[in-house]
Order: sequence, then structure tokens, then C-alpha cells
Amino acid sequence: MITTATYFNRQIQLWGEDTQSSLSNKKIAIIGSGGLGCSLALALGTSGIGQIDMVDFDTVGIHNIHRQIAFRLEDEGRYKAEVVSELLIAKNPFITTRALVMDFDQFKTMDQAYDLILDATDNLPTREAIDQHAKSKQIPWVYGSVEEFNGQVCFFETSSFAVFNHNDHQVGGNIAPMVMHIASLQASLTLRYLTGLKIQKEKLHYLYFNQEGELVTQKFSMPR
Repeated sequence: MITTATYFNRQIQLWGEDTQSSLSNKKIAIIGSGGLGCSLALALGTSGIGQIDMVDFDTVGIHNIHRQIAFRLEDEGRYKAEVVSELLIAKNPFITTRALVMDFDQFKTMDQAYDLILDATDNLPTREAIDQHAKSKQIPWVYGSVEEFNGQVCFFETSSFAVFNHNDHQVGGNIAPMVMHIASLQASLTLRYLTGLKIQKEKLHYLYFNQEGELVTQKFSMPR
């Protein structure tokens, strides 16, 4: 029989049984089940968070699979949220997860309570909608984006997302390691927040590889 003490042994060593147990009462929503969403789900789905809801209306395409690490070739055409939720259940006997096959506008009407919302989308309008919804419900959220060899992460609670301007920029390509890197930072902020550890809120982390291949991290305070 698998016990929580055995399954979460290394995390219990890190922050103790009481903190680990507290995660079982937490509930989060991941908006998007693509590149960032897959990596977030795999990073957080076995952490001990009690409920993780995957929100996405899209289906798996062949061009997704190289960077969306939860999917296999045989998953082509299936709903992403359902595939990811099945994977989480297969990996963690202590989790509750739901595949919410819908867009964010539909999700908002469900009026669900969460401890945290994670952005794993790929467009500014949806992120703006997440920000507005999260603030109306007084729920913090974690923004993440990735393109080519750069990415951004920010923990939003009171600061404004409106500083990001709409433009006609054409999205570039990306690679799985960069997607996983940005999701890893989002996931780390999530676990630190849910376990009561200190984190930097309202600060945009901008990460990129320069021409010499050096990973550079810049931080910018967000306006309130």
C-alpha cells in the first residue's frame, strides 16, 4: 500500500509533515494544457496539491508534441486537458483532478474558489481576462510566457497586468527545454506560496539566453 509518507518522502524531508499535509487542502487551476500547462502539471501534479483543474478546449496536434511533454503520438486529436488529467491520476494516487474542456469565458461562469490560478495560455487577451477575474475573486495568479530563447514569469496579487500592450507581433518558435524552464519557475513560485515560504510578488522575471549562450535574468517591479 502506498502511503503519503513514502510517496512524498523527499518533500517531507524538505519542509516537514505538517507543511506537506497542508498541501492536500490546496486547490489550483491551470489555464491551458499546452506547453507550459503540460510542464506545470507534471511539476505540480505529484507535489501533494489536493486538487488541480486543467482548463483547455484544444486538442492535441502533431506539431504540439515536441514541446508539450505530456502527449504521445497516439494522443493526436484528443482533448489536451483530458490527457493531462489522466496522466496526473496515473502518477499520483492522492490527487483530485478535473479536465475542464472549455475556454476561459466558460470557466469564469463556474465561479469556483481556488488558492491560486496559473496562466499557461499563449495570448494577451486571455491573460488580461485571467487578471481581471483573479482580482475580482481576490485570488493571486502566476503569469508565464515563453518564446524562442526567452521567457517571463510574474506572481500577480495586486499589481496591474495592463502594462502589457497589444501589438501585431508574430509569435516565434520555441523549444521544449525553454518551455520547461519557465514552467519550472512558475511551479516553484506556486509551491513556495502554497507552503507559506517567502516569494517575490509583483516582480516580473525576464529570462533569456544572450548571443554568448549565457542565461540572463532581469527583474522589474510591476506597477500597482
